[in-house]
Amino acid sequence: MGHTTFGAHQGSYTADATIRAWSLQDQSCLAVMTAHYSAVTSLTFSTDGHTMLSSGRDKICVVWDVQSHQATRTVPVFESVEAAVLLPEEPAPGLGVKSEGLHFLTAGDQGLLRVWEAASGQCVCTQRRLPGPRQELTHCALAHRAGLLLSVTADHNLLLYNACSLRLQKQFAGYSEEVLDVRFLGPKDSHIVVASNSPSLKVFELQTTACQILHGHTDIVLALDVFRKGWLFASCAKDQSICIWRMNKAGKVACVAQGSGHTRSVGTICCSRLKETFLVTGSQDCTVKVWPVPEALLSKGAAPDDGPVLLQAQATQRCHDKDINSVAVAPNDKLLATGSQDRTAKLWALPQCQLLGVFSGHRRGLWCVQFSPTDQVLATASADGTIKLWALQDFSCLKTFEGHDASVLKVAFVSRGTQLLSSGSDGLVKLWTIKNNECVKTLDAHEDKVWGLHCSRLDDRALTGAGDSCVILWKDVTEVEQAEEQAKREEEVVKQQELDNLLHERRYLRALGLAISLDRPHTVLTVIQAIRRDPEACEKLGATVLRLRRDQKEALLRFCVTWNTNSRHCHDAQDVLGLLLRHEAPEELLAYPGMQASLEALLPYTERHFQRLSRTLQAATFLDFLWHNMKLPTLPAAPSVAPSAL
Repeated sequence: MGHTTFGAHQGSYTADATIRAWSLQDQSCLAVMTAHYSAVTSLTFSTDGHTMLSSGRDKICVVWDVQSHQATRTVPVFESVEAAVLLPEEPAPGLGVKSEGLHFLTAGDQGLLRVWEAASGQCVCTQRRLPGPRQELTHCALAHRAGLLLSVTADHNLLLYNACSLRLQKQFAGYSEEVLDVRFLGPKDSHIVVASNSPSLKVFELQTTACQILHGHTDIVLALDVFRKGWLFASCAKDQSICIWRMNKAGKVACVAQGSGHTRSVGTICCSRLKETFLVTGSQDCTVKVWPVPEALLSKGAAPDDGPVLLQAQATQRCHDKDINSVAVAPNDKLLATGSQDRTAKLWALPQCQLLGVFSGHRRGLWCVQFSPTDQVLATASADGTIKLWALQDFSCLKTFEGHDASVLKVAFVSRGTQLLSSGSDGLVKLWTIKNNECVKTLDAHEDKVWGLHCSRLDDRALTGAGDSCVILWKDVTEVEQAEEQAKREEEVVKQQELDNLLHERRYLRALGLAISLDRPHTVLTVIQAIRRDPEACEKLGATVLRLRRDQKEALLRFCVTWNTNSRHCHDAQDVLGLLLRHEAPEELLAYPGMQASLEALLPYTERHFQRLSRTLQAATFLDFLWHNMKLPTLPAAPSVAPSAL
């Protein structure tokens, strides 16, 4: 093409729809190419640079001769095209390209990739439609060497296809909208499943972040739960339906069962804990349903050949007077807890949902209920900003945790039931120790309501999802921090013993350097005092301090600021300061970081110490003056003979 560049000129969708060729040398317009009647969306060139293909929203693609700037072929594609790609001029039977010649691929508002033969204007290959609603394609690109074709959907999903067969290989989710629930998936928690503000579910492989987009619901998915082994999980949605999904050993997920029966949105779901035998759902229709899992789903393999199995509810019970926000199954599969907007939680006996008791005490609706994995205790999270622990025997409140500034949306037991992890609409995640009602950690990483919270099987990781479209994986570093703290303590003990040995051997320089490395002002003060007690204190102190490295002198100056605040230690601080001021140039001292702040801290206390010493010196001088000028009265000598004897 030489020094020529091409540009599609459109200020908006109703622009002039022209293509202009420009000279890169003198920046002049060489030609104006008109063939489209609507906005031009893409330009692509052949490998030899002699042919150009343009696409537009006028539902045509135009083949151009670059040298003459003339259109040689117009192909109607019958859809608004957002991107077009010229294919290599070689046979590709998988794409319907059986002979050499110009072929191109289009992506547009029909959501399908299609291959066209330019000479005949015929569509020779159409991509097989993926399950789920049609998504407009906004971009397409060919990576010829990698043999991959990339397309981008209107909801920001990246789809990678085999360039020779248009078979889907990988998916990447670019935007999650508002995350409503998250769960670990797989027997080793190798995947996560995310429910966002969409009818589709996204399953991510943690190691590669590759994504599968699952279609089964027709409205927004509200909640998720996973069965014990990790292969099966369930979802519920606004479309009043529930789905059971299975992941095979290759990581592929398929819908294996579907059910419906609620009359309003299904907002919460919980799977059985011991075996994969049933699941429980709660709805805005104020009812709870128990759904047995068909035995056909428990066999190995993918989805049944004839499609998803139909689920039938085993029991239905009206449990509350308002929306049911949470259901939880006990670890023994014999009890069910429900939490509602009516500000109460209730305990039921499974499988017939017989009422056992009511937990009353929250001032606002309940968002989450959870059974303890080890004790006969139920945790509830409420919109009143509190978490409560209840005894299952007498339904009494055992503890109340206060710390969130807004609604507590999720709560989970961690650390074998000794701690609680909670998330709230304030965007915070808090870790609580049950024994002393103390919040030991606050995690601030989300900017919106944290709707999703789930912990791994080993309690070593946690997963949170929020309204800020973020999913965050947390790792428990308690043991690592404890090991580091223990190693630090042991190292300090060893250094302290070494310091004592150095002081005993009067190796003051090394002792002072070691004390400074511990970053403990009192320990450094001990070394300075030991040096000053030496018979040759002046020489020892000067020789030791002045031989320190620059960074050690800077640390020593900071410590002097601390010592100078105490009248008992001010003499040690003033001795060190005197040495530094006498032997260090002012320019070097001013180059110390934080020197100005240190001087501002030293001056008031130094003046105070000077005034105190001046008053003491005046008092001592006055006493000395009195002592030397005091005259004692002279008593008369006693007579040698008594007067009566005279």
